[in-house]
Amino acid sequence: MSDTSSSIAYGRLMHQAMRGLIKTVLRDVAQHGLPGAHHFFITFDTGAAGVSLADWLRDRYPEEMTIVIQNWYDGLTVDEDGFSIILNFGDNPEHLRIPYDAIRTFVDPSVEFGLRFESTEAGPDTPEPEDEPPRPAKSMTDTAKTPPPQGEVVRLDTFRKGS
Repeated sequence: MSDTSSSIAYGRLMHQAMRGLIKTVLRDVAQHGLPGAHHFFITFDTGAAGVSLADWLRDRYPEEMTIVIQNWYDGLTVDEDGFSIILNFGDNPEHLRIPYDAIRTFVDPSVEFGLRFESTEAGPDTPEPEDEPPRPAKSMTDTAKTPPPQGEVVRLDTFRKGS
């Protein structure tokens, strides 16, 4: 018999599924390279647990940072918890480690695809209330000073009861 006092944490499950999609896409790119015109804008929380980046980048982007995976990148490795990559910042190659849980947005403007993860104060095991309004992620900033990508962003609150 099911426990009626608890509920299914659909929001958390959807986040896990969307992060699994990112992992699958990045694994394919690590093995085969970027196909066609595909490229990614990935915004992440620079203060999140497990994020590794140069001190000067953390000083410059103390809250969030957007990286672009397009023309030049190296050493892309993908595992169960996140990915590592070397990117060029003003002719300075820098190693970054980004856990999936730190990702706020993932956008591929070449096909107008995007994912946005709601900001929550709760931990990964905290159930999300169904009647709580969504907390939008902060606007994207881009390290290359290009305009933010345009595209359709899939938001979890679209699938919530009563929306």
